Amino acid sequence: MMMVSDGELGVYVVESKGGAIACITLSLLCLGTWPALLALLERRGRLPQHTYLDYSITNFLAAIFIAFVFGQIGESSPVEAPSFITQLTQIQDNWPSVLFALAGGVGLSLGNLATQYALAFVGLSVTEVTTASITVVIGTSVNYFLDNKLNRADVLFSGVGCFLVAVFLGSAVHSSNSADVEAKLGNFSGDCKTVSQEECQRLFGGGEEEEVESVKEGSAAFLIALENKRAIKVLGKSMLVGLAITFFAGLCFSLFSPLFNLATNDQWHALKPGVPKLIVYTAFFYFSLSCFLIAVALNVTFLYKPVLGSPRSSFKGYLNDWNGRGWALLAGLVCGFGNGLQFMGGQAAGYAAADAVQALPLVSTFWGIYLFGEYRRSSPRTYALLVGMLVMFAVAVGLLMASAGERGETL
Repeated sequence: MMMVSDGELGVYVVESKGGAIACITLSLLCLGTWPALLALLERRGRLPQHTYLDYSITNFLAAIFIAFVFGQIGESSPVEAPSFITQLTQIQDNWPSVLFALAGGVGLSLGNLATQYALAFVGLSVTEVTTASITVVIGTSVNYFLDNKLNRADVLFSGVGCFLVAVFLGSAVHSSNSADVEAKLGNFSGDCKTVSQEECQRLFGGGEEEEVESVKEGSAAFLIALENKRAIKVLGKSMLVGLAITFFAGLCFSLFSPLFNLATNDQWHALKPGVPKLIVYTAFFYFSLSCFLIAVALNVTFLYKPVLGSPRSSFKGYLNDWNGRGWALLAGLVCGFGNGLQFMGGQAAGYAAADAVQALPLVSTFWGIYLFGEYRRSSPRTYALLVGMLVMFAVAVGLLMASAGERGETL
């Protein structure tokens, strides 16, 4: 770390490769955990609109905290590294970079929102692997050229190729697992809303329908119980719906990192000569601001006009829903700090290498299997595809981190 300052307070800048990798590693843990928290709440029946509104509030608060603590609170600063507050007052000069940051926030917000629904349809493991791989294949390739080929091309693009293979394996895992679910359910493969109480009682083998926690994970009883409890009903829906949402999320994610890169490094020379580039913390603030506004606007709309079969709600209903609110607020904080650490590491090691945080599915898969029993009692084919996907993904992440370079100058 280095502190740039002309007074007592300063702007913290990550300069070394070691510091960058430390930021990226911490970011990976954070970004791999928050989707599990959202999935947990959805499986417990909390409406996704309520969860995402709570999540968005603390996600934005985390950005404000990072900006004020690491971006320096003060009125004066060097021209080369203006403070966060100083740059807020210079929007008449740095607005082109601000627009790039705002656009990146829109991409992230749409991607996160789509991810919340994809988690219900295709599961935590496949959603995270597929979206992360698409992000790397597109976003990392763009970042490589924006960073003036800062990373080793032979290593970087070998990793990108492995990520591309992981995308296809992820789709195959979902397809195979969907077939397994249909085989388990048999006559119950339709929407669980059509299953009678007598059929549920026969399936569970008791006089009353048991809770999800009391049946064996991966069994037909577990799947029926989960469907009856969760907020988004997915059984009987087309496999393509979940994959389409997942691919849309991946495309949105692939845009935000290159746009943030442009906001902080001005590779297209949109700023006038002499105008300082946005520091990471200022760009992150604007980035998170647009992310927050888009999330609130869409989710308030979804309260009254829900999508994908989610129950209808109201703003009053949201305010009165305290069931699981703490977990949703925690998810926003974890994601906010994870994003901030990713961008701090990317400024030092290159945003292409910082995309190594897309290893987050390795963390998410652990939570998916440990917490939710994903792929329990699946077929050997599904297990083989799952292992192949994760191995290919781990190799790709290792290549991506090995490609990291160091910037020749502090930006």
